[in-house]
Amino acid sequence: MTWIKFIAGALFGMGMFLLPVGGGEGFSTPVGLLTEWLEKIITANIPWFLYVLVTLSALGALAGRFYLPVCIKSRPWLAGLFSISWPYLLTRLVALVVVICVGGELGPVWFSGPDVGGSMVGLSQTLVALAFSLSFVLPFLTDTGIMEFTGVLLKPLIRPLFHVPGRASVDLIASWLASSNTAVLITSGQYNSGYYTKREAAAIMTNFSLVSIPFCMVVAGTLHISNLFPLLYITVTAVGLLLAVICVRIPPLASVEDAYHGTPQLREEVPQEKSLLGWALAAALQRAEKFHMETAIKVGLEMAVGILFDLIPIVIAWGTVGTLLVNETAVFKWLAYPMGLYMWALGIPDAFQLAPATLVGFIDMFIPALITSPDAPLQVRFFISALSLVQIIYLTEVGSIIVKSNVGMDVKRLFVVFLERTLVAVPLLWMITKFFVS
Repeated sequence: MTWIKFIAGALFGMGMFLLPVGGGEGFSTPVGLLTEWLEKIITANIPWFLYVLVTLSALGALAGRFYLPVCIKSRPWLAGLFSISWPYLLTRLVALVVVICVGGELGPVWFSGPDVGGSMVGLSQTLVALAFSLSFVLPFLTDTGIMEFTGVLLKPLIRPLFHVPGRASVDLIASWLASSNTAVLITSGQYNSGYYTKREAAAIMTNFSLVSIPFCMVVAGTLHISNLFPLLYITVTAVGLLLAVICVRIPPLASVEDAYHGTPQLREEVPQEKSLLGWALAAALQRAEKFHMETAIKVGLEMAVGILFDLIPIVIAWGTVGTLLVNETAVFKWLAYPMGLYMWALGIPDAFQLAPATLVGFIDMFIPALITSPDAPLQVRFFISALSLVQIIYLTEVGSIIVKSNVGMDVKRLFVVFLERTLVAVPLLWMITKFFVS
């Protein structure tokens, strides 16, 4: 029975997250197609679902500041959704204002229009579908033994390069073929289960969560460089892995506490009397033996509710405010002036005009592509595309999940890592662009 759990669970989990299949944007994964299907069903049949969800999230948290029923208090994971700090309560109230204005077509276009609040509401519709498709499939990838098996086999390579367990390779592959927020959610769950320390989880989330191939295609298409997609993705992958090697060795990641959440569960050390493959199988079977369907459903439900009530308001509120700062103010032009000087010193043309696009990706990684003209020189479009894809950390999705996962990375630390990645990536990407793009 344990062998069946391991083999069937591993095949199903890996197939759902990692198997490339035909989709609307070139190719996707089964969980990606499932997400698209659920999004269409929700949008067509219950378009009001997101609005009700954000309303309950905001009003429930507001009520939770004064009173929580015993039925909620007795369930810590549920109490955590409504007993929140004032800044997060304010975030949910801002999200409520945004969905009211977008849904009721109220307020000025610069606030509730399709490129600002409407864009964040649209993104959140996708996250609703992702919450349902991801949460109930994820345990088959993380809890049936495949991560233990892969971790033991790849530890001799992954540990010295990136200072993380070998099982982190599954997170990396999942982000390549599924999405970066999928990889971050996998890592968050593994940290809470005792398989990563805070430092390891923070390093994986901020370095291994490369964006998916389909999203890279979307960025390339937006800036009309689809013909350069193979070079773009090879560049993003190579530079991304090099950035991981560097960033895990310097603060703030290197200074995150190297402590487990609860009892450590990781067993990748190979005893002398065991072969590497034999120990990998033994570790996988021991994990698979503990897998039960009812537990997987319970964990999936808790994860789905957490995404729906906690993450989506953050995406709507922070994404809308950030987009307003970009579109309606000169804040990013001022903030980006030092970056303009840095790029000018490297000999990058139009450095000061390009500089804002190098920083706005911290809000959402798609914004640099949106604010870069499709008529810009080919080298500029390739450079901005590649940079936005290797920066990885953006508040509307990945950043929000990292902050809420309690791995020791607040917004300030995330921004420092974002800057480190940007400063190292800029000269590397410009060198590649200069020599290979013309």
